[in-house]
Amino acid sequence: MLELLNNKYQFSQQLLSRTRKETSDQFAVTSCAEHPELFDASVALENETWDKLSFLDFTSAHHAHYDDLLERFPGYHLCMVDVRTDELVATGMCVPLYIRENAELPPEGWDWVVETAMAQKGRRANTIGALSISVPEPHRHRGLARDMINTMRALAAMKNFTRVIAPVRPSAKCRHPFVPMEQYVGWIDERGRIYDPWLRSHVAVGGTVVSVCDRSMVVEQPLEFWQPWTSSTLEQSGDVAFNGALVPLDVDMGARVGRYVEPNVWVTHQV
Repeated sequence: MLELLNNKYQFSQQLLSRTRKETSDQFAVTSCAEHPELFDASVALENETWDKLSFLDFTSAHHAHYDDLLERFPGYHLCMVDVRTDELVATGMCVPLYIRENAELPPEGWDWVVETAMAQKGRRANTIGALSISVPEPHRHRGLARDMINTMRALAAMKNFTRVIAPVRPSAKCRHPFVPMEQYVGWIDERGRIYDPWLRSHVAVGGTVVSVCDRSMVVEQPLEFWQPWTSSTLEQSGDVAFNGALVPLDVDMGARVGRYVEPNVWVTHQV
């Protein structure tokens, strides 16, 4: 694999052009279009990274379209490999979109990006929609996720697109499930920075917080589905907080369903 990656070094250098020097010295970035042999490993890495949040796989958009998008747009399925160890250390999934200039981004967020990308099939694309960045635990806190944001920006520049849009899932919001997202995004830390680490990373590389997408990911399933996630028998209606969730689960005993409506935050990156 390492020899194959080095054969595409020019492509990797273009994608790494916005990253830190220490990243470009150590890592190669490519796509599953250039290296199909990375596809299975990248999907496995993403699944492993998000395993504790895999209830999100059950939004209608994810269930219906996500796997198809991975197959349809391999050039937007990015892989970062440590050239010293030949290890896959990060992946980033994004899709091409057409969005009218100055159009407002919708409240549906992540689900909307998936559904729109599937419907448009890349026609007239002028924007990259970011869907996920996955870095496994041993490689976190090294700035690789931030580098992958920059890689998506570099890919947009290579395509002559105008921007990257991202329905960002704030990484620390799960500690505050009952705080409205509109309030949470305004928090700052003791150094005067944006409180949330993942939002802060986006802003640090030039992103702009635009708005809250309050119905970004919607999962509605029978109560039996939610019981393992909530560690509860769910015997009364109301709000139930659970590990990893950004907001509480809305339990409806009459319908015997739980509805999880996750807000994210629209961030844009001009190219």
